[in-house]
Amino acid sequence: MSIFPLITIAIDGYSSSGKSSMARQLAKTIGYRYIDSGAMYRAVALYAMEHNMINPEGTIDTRSLIAALPEIKIGFRIEDDRQITTLNDRDVESQIRSMAVSNHVSPIAAIPEVRHALVAMQQQMGEQKGIVMDGRDIGTTVFPDAEMKVFVNASPQTRAQRRVAELIEKGIATTYEEVLSNVINRDHIDETRAESPLRKADDALVLDNSTLTIDEQNSWLLERFHEICSNL
Repeated sequence: MSIFPLITIAIDGYSSSGKSSMARQLAKTIGYRYIDSGAMYRAVALYAMEHNMINPEGTIDTRSLIAALPEIKIGFRIEDDRQITTLNDRDVESQIRSMAVSNHVSPIAAIPEVRHALVAMQQQMGEQKGIVMDGRDIGTTVFPDAEMKVFVNASPQTRAQRRVAELIEKGIATTYEEVLSNVINRDHIDETRAESPLRKADDALVLDNSTLTIDEQNSWLLERFHEICSNL
């Protein structure tokens, strides 16, 4: 249980910018609930892949996916101090982090009906405040009135290097070139989609963590949290 005031913290940014790691650590430090909204879109992408809604060329059977949305139940649970993403009560944490899912998640997330369904889930999760949520449109669409908003960025090359290291640590084979191409492609889709494109909220704090250590970025985030709480 948190000893701090209960506010809503929205952390947005580009793929592989480290926002999920810092959001998770901040939530743990201050006793808030953490929600990885990106994992929710990845779970929908995995569902579409498993139900043959994406053909080999990458085209999505949008009509079938939209019809299936009421059947897609996404949740989170904690196991051994790790947050596990569940899809219809099944642990899919490892599957949704694969490059195959990464290659399909941005087109899936660009479908308006998918975004509407997941935004509604996310808003319900944050009704009681005391939540840290990261994603692409948390401060602009999901929680536009969040008391604390942060926009995270780093160069595509830096983000690709971090992603490769993360995948290797998880035992997932990949190459830097493949990951960099994926990062650049996802940036383009996220920035140009018609529904809730990736952008910095006007009142968001900006964090470029290209040259920061993990400890430095976590300290920066915690300091901003204390400053905002002190002014409430």
